[in-house]
Amino acid sequence: MDAWDIVKIVMQIFGGMGTFLIGMKMLSDNMTRLAHGRLQKMLNKTAKSRFAGVGIGTAMTILGQSSAFATVMVVGLVNAGIMTLFQATAVIMGANIGTTLNAWVIALAGSDITAFFLALAAVGVFITMFSKSERMKSLGNVVAAFGLIFVGLKFMSSALTFERGSDAFNTVSQILSAIKDPMLLLLLGILITALVQSSTAVNAIIITMASLGMVIGGGGNAPLYIIIGSNIGTCVTALISSLGANPNAKRAAVIHFLFNLFGAVIFMIVLVCWTGFADTVLAGIFPTDITVFGKEGLGATMQIATFHTLFNVINTLLFLPFIKGFVWLAEHIVPDRKKKAGGSAIFDPLDDRLMRSPSVALDFLYQQTGKMFSYAMDTMDTSFGGFLKKDTDVAETVATHNADLAEANRLAVSYLVKISTASLVTEDERTVSTLHYVLNDIMRIGELADNVTKYTRHYVSDELIFSDEFLQMIGAMYEKIKRLYGLALATFLSKDPAKLAEVDALEDEIDKDRRACVDRHIKRLNEGKCQPQNSGVFINLVGNLERAADHITYIAHSIE
Repeated sequence: MDAWDIVKIVMQIFGGMGTFLIGMKMLSDNMTRLAHGRLQKMLNKTAKSRFAGVGIGTAMTILGQSSAFATVMVVGLVNAGIMTLFQATAVIMGANIGTTLNAWVIALAGSDITAFFLALAAVGVFITMFSKSERMKSLGNVVAAFGLIFVGLKFMSSALTFERGSDAFNTVSQILSAIKDPMLLLLLGILITALVQSSTAVNAIIITMASLGMVIGGGGNAPLYIIIGSNIGTCVTALISSLGANPNAKRAAVIHFLFNLFGAVIFMIVLVCWTGFADTVLAGIFPTDITVFGKEGLGATMQIATFHTLFNVINTLLFLPFIKGFVWLAEHIVPDRKKKAGGSAIFDPLDDRLMRSPSVALDFLYQQTGKMFSYAMDTMDTSFGGFLKKDTDVAETVATHNADLAEANRLAVSYLVKISTASLVTEDERTVSTLHYVLNDIMRIGELADNVTKYTRHYVSDELIFSDEFLQMIGAMYEKIKRLYGLALATFLSKDPAKLAEVDALEDEIDKDRRACVDRHIKRLNEGKCQPQNSGVFINLVGNLERAADHITYIAHSIE
């Protein structure tokens, strides 16, 4: 074998790996689209028990086709305050189990069903091209992605397919068997996985070599050391993702690393002491000459898939009772730090990690928008209370609140733009458009609150006098606005239209109250019972309150 032959083999392996990873990415993206809305519902169940968390983590990884997908999502959710460290630890353990499914799929790639999966690429493309339904297009992409995964595996397999006993076969075998030290094999698995950012890709290479009968590191337990290393190497993705996050998010990434590290230590000790583990246990489960789907000699590939599953399932069973211990250790490794100045006084951190699942990111932003709505109404409460008390000092508080709202609005719009660039289902596209309008309505409420502080200033500086009757009328009107807000917020957060009729009826009452206030004021002017200089403040005040009620109503109706 000359140098050019080696270059061609390496290029074909990398080409196959690239096709494989593209297929995995397509599968992850489109499985997430098909699971629209379900991820958030699953995440809401993690608080019930550690077992539920493991199940959710497993499901998330299967849907996202990557443990990195699940763990980076968990880091983002912890950073956003949606998930506790206790919940995150259980989900991370489940994610490690979920990723073992990929090893089984890869192990079957050498069977006679490979041709069927290769044909899926064409079938999936046709489904995507001729379907009008978004769901069917996503389904077509999933089918095509499975095909690409097997095309990639076929490329890697053919690159290493040599006639047994040939010079090429012997050369490659000598290279593979050169490293026999368990620790070096472990480090090799860590390094390669850290570089390609995918333990699945590393497993694919090891399984492909095993399917061709190539001996790695002298055989026996040697391939298993690389598999253990790949489980540690995959933690690099989450650790890198946690950089710049809050301490709890960093702790989640550390817990992921500790889980795999402790598991690796235990399994390394067992395998080093029990050198015949692969030949005794794994070969006992799947003999080397076993026939799988019409293909003989796939026992070696099934053994590696079995070990990958055993590694993660046994570690989860061992460590699940000690979740609090993992949390305690992570809290000591990553201590609390003082909060830095800046950011939004309203929003929890808007974490880009959540963008791995746009529907989860959008749901998070939706909840944050509800917080903005509440903050804007608190601003209006402060402003109106200042008017009733003739307190001009509240203007400073209102101005600060509006500055907070402006910063939160900037962050929210920026986040919406990022979400818009993702591949969204139609329902999410409508939600993005809706939130743009809702954010505008929230800002208008803050501006109207600022207007009320100006009327308070005139009220005090011009020494205006308003009758008790007037103050009672606007007080009653504002109480209805507060009731309207409560109904609107509940309707917006629940997306339940059941209360919209009540919202509309109350908004009509507020409109009538404004007209009644103005009519009563004009009548009092004509009777000489009211000062003419009061008119500007009076009419503008009730007009601004009524406009605030309009924007509150618009927010309630945004769910339609």
